[in-house]
Amino acid sequence: MKEQNKDPMHGVTLKNIVEFLVADYGWEKLGVYIKIKCFQNNPTINSSLKFLRKTPWAREKVEQLYRTTKKKTIWK
Repeated sequence: MKEQNKDPMHGVTLKNIVEFLVADYGWEKLGVYIKIKCFQNNPTINSSLKFLRKTPWAREKVEQLYRTTKKKTIWK
């Protein structure tokens, strides 16, 4: 039998993560939860992706919020 990957981030792109969080929280709440300018000042998916790809600490915060949010939606 084929073993399944148990990593919740497996196969999820950064773009999918940002789009999911924006759909769930909106830019305004996202900018409050993660205090980075690309979420607070004139935010777009593309500008956020560009920043997050170059900034590991910010990407980690976004991925952590995604994991936490996904856990909450599973339990609803």
